[in-house]
Amino acid sequence: MSDIAVIGAGAWGTALSIVLGRKGTHHVKLWAFEKEVCESILARRSNGLFLPGAKIPAAVTPTNRLEEALRGAEIVVSVMPSHHCRGLFRQMAPYLAPEMLFVSATKGVETDSLQRMSEVIAQVLCESRCVPTPRIGALSGPSFATEVARGDPTAITIASKDSQLAETVQREFSEPCFRVYTNDDVAGVELGGSLKNVIAIAAGVCDGLGLGFNTIAALITRGLAEITRVAVACGARADTMAGLAGIGDLVLTCTGGLSRNRTVGVELGRGRKLDEIIAGMHGMVAEGVLTTKAAVGLARKHAVEMPITEQMDAILNQGKTPRDAIHELMTRPGTSEVALHRA
Repeated sequence: MSDIAVIGAGAWGTALSIVLGRKGTHHVKLWAFEKEVCESILARRSNGLFLPGAKIPAAVTPTNRLEEALRGAEIVVSVMPSHHCRGLFRQMAPYLAPEMLFVSATKGVETDSLQRMSEVIAQVLCESRCVPTPRIGALSGPSFATEVARGDPTAITIASKDSQLAETVQREFSEPCFRVYTNDDVAGVELGGSLKNVIAIAAGVCDGLGLGFNTIAALITRGLAEITRVAVACGARADTMAGLAGIGDLVLTCTGGLSRNRTVGVELGRGRKLDEIIAGMHGMVAEGVLTTKAAVGLARKHAVEMPITEQMDAILNQGKTPRDAIHELMTRPGTSEVALHRA
């Protein structure tokens, strides 16, 4: 039996705990910030706040205490919102051990530092000296939490330069309905999983404006091009963008009705204000809202053109209307489709 700590009991963290718990070979501790989440799981074996209706196995023990969640853990799965990652790992540091394996399942980029989540975690662990040489992997791919929890066949990838860690996570997380592939391109897997959320907001905007399938197909294709440009500039491999954490996750999030990022875009396209949309999400996080600003920062840092991302930033943070943003994208000077590093 393996002891696994899942830190973050939102929809995705809860779904991962269900996958791990139903294998019958793990003891899983699920840390939740909200006391009502623990109470709901203990009373009804369901996370009524973030993943209602999904049955949580008895092997999953909820807790609000980080010390309890991390005690004896062999694998620590990080599933908190990206803007809480640094602060939570600083709180966790006293309870961590050098032999632990760390898996980041958060799809985001830190706004101020422009670091990926695995980089944030590594920096905090090294600075705290609790884990001098941290072993970290990134878990990403097309995976709506609701579908994972109910056992729909799902395929994702674990990326790490540490092949032993990747193989361990593949073995410990895989089950008949949840297939895990390995990859060594950590930057590509993390950036693909993070930046697709920005394009998903754009796809939602198009839907909210009443635009059709031609528009969405063009957006996904050109969105993949600009994600690839910035990912390669950050050291990733272009071929990773053709995999699960690239085009796989991008298509899912841009077209699936369960996508929170796409839903935010739909409401923006219909004329609602961002603050009002976020307030109506009742604590759920659309990572793309924060990632958009970080993506613009990465593009500027590496001198890469990201026109769709820049227009989403203008809508989200500068008050630009969705119709004006789409018009500006469509009237840009013509260029070649085949030049990877051009728009």
